[in-house]
Amino acid sequence: MKKKLGQNFLVDKRVAKREVGYACIDEDETVLEIGPGGGILTELLLSKASRVIAIERDEWLYERLFDRFRRFIPDRLELVRGDVLKVDFPPFDKVVSNIPYSISTPLTFKILKLKFKKGVMMYQWEYARRMVASVGDREYSRLSVGVYYHAHASILERVPASVFRPVPKVDSAIVEIRPREPPFKVDEDKFFWLTNKLFQHRRKMIKNILDEELGVKEMEERRGDQLSPEEIAQLANRLGKGGDDISA
Repeated sequence: MKKKLGQNFLVDKRVAKREVGYACIDEDETVLEIGPGGGILTELLLSKASRVIAIERDEWLYERLFDRFRRFIPDRLELVRGDVLKVDFPPFDKVVSNIPYSISTPLTFKILKLKFKKGVMMYQWEYARRMVASVGDREYSRLSVGVYYHAHASILERVPASVFRPVPKVDSAIVEIRPREPPFKVDEDKFFWLTNKLFQHRRKMIKNILDEELGVKEMEERRGDQLSPEEIAQLANRLGKGGDDISA
């Protein structure tokens, strides 16, 4: 298998079976698969779901997949050739994918803005740790805050590098994503702007960041990475228009 677009392809069917099992797919559900590669997941998904939508950018892989699963097209398999960051996703119930790691962040947040029941996705191990981290954890980051705002995420298992070809330098993780309504009300633009600023300068005191960025006087003596998502939202909600004083 050729390495395409930063992707390392899963070759262990036992891992793929566990991924599909975690998704708990009902026979009437539509499943989205991103970057099907050689089709190891596609085959298993077709045995469970009513319909599978598989999006593949690479022409060579697309043609191989089309030949392999021709009998399922178009009734049960919609095979789409395109860039997943640019194409519109048809409606789906669940997403089960071994995604290209090079686009983990934009792809994850594109998916999180959609309505679906559940996701089971493969990420690099350290990236997955950042996704699920809480305030106080070494891995806690703006990624942690962004994912938390949209969903509950948890690591289901660590996957060794040896089950991929080519063999990557790092392990991977299967992550479960369960979308939910945001746990607090906030102006999203302010919230994510503030989150980015706090973690860009994670060693600075919050009062210094807000003074430098907005000319706002704030008495908060902690660093930005010491705030929980809820506390970041509270701070964002106190930001007045045009940089008004937000002191409590």
